[in-house]
Amino acid sequence: MSKVVQSGAATDALVGGQRRRRVRARRGVPLPLLVPGVLALAFLVLPLVALLVRAPWHGLPEQLTSAEVWQALQLSLLSATAATAVCLVLGVPLAWLLARTQFPGRGFVRALVTLPLVLPPVVGGVALLLALGRNGVIGKWLDAWFGITLPFTTTGVVVAEAFVAMPFLVISVEGTLRAADPRFEEAATTLGASRFTAFRRVTLPLIAPGIAAGAVLAWARALGEFGATITFAGNFPGRTQTMPLAVYLALQNDPEAAIALSLVLLAVSVAVLAGLRDRWLTTS
Repeated sequence: MSKVVQSGAATDALVGGQRRRRVRARRGVPLPLLVPGVLALAFLVLPLVALLVRAPWHGLPEQLTSAEVWQALQLSLLSATAATAVCLVLGVPLAWLLARTQFPGRGFVRALVTLPLVLPPVVGGVALLLALGRNGVIGKWLDAWFGITLPFTTTGVVVAEAFVAMPFLVISVEGTLRAADPRFEEAATTLGASRFTAFRRVTLPLIAPGIAAGAVLAWARALGEFGATITFAGNFPGRTQTMPLAVYLALQNDPEAAIALSLVLLAVSVAVLAGLRDRWLTTS
């Protein structure tokens, strides 16, 4: 009987909460909030609408089937996927260290990890040149000992994209780790599993949605990277020219081709949002 009463009370509370939300929604919106909100929405949406309105729809198939476009698209997809793989291999362990361990200067390390989020991409490209260039702090030894040269190569594109995309993965995975209950890992270790086994068999399945979301964000960020790529890897068709660089180059000579390429990147962005709708676009 008590369970029935509790269930009825919970149902009444849920219905009451929904009724209160409907009442609040019916109330008038203050004009000082409505006007700036509508202006902000227009500011964000109108450029995208203009892109769709001015798109050369009649010549779009021809624009998108040219050899230059396919070269840039193929290179962009391959380099973004490789950069995401690098982010997964290096970023997930880093996120685990930030979320599960205590060490001196952890806050400073977290600040360094998030720095590429606010650092101008061109500055990131210059920093990569100074570190990994042929005369860089590390690059000169890579060149002298192993004959490896990263700038102005396809590998350099991957490095530049991974540099700017990794913080998105680390932040997403760290947040998921902090939300996950650590007692499952502790229970696994008390049963004889090592810390790495507990991470591999228990933690990874728990945080898989966060890893997937972070990987998608990192991939999308890598696909749209421009500043660090053109500074560190250059703009050589077929070797380092990705889609954003092709858009920039086409805008100077063929605006219709630039719009067509932009539509491809816009479609990818919409697909990313659609893939993350369960994570971000749900309502309470």
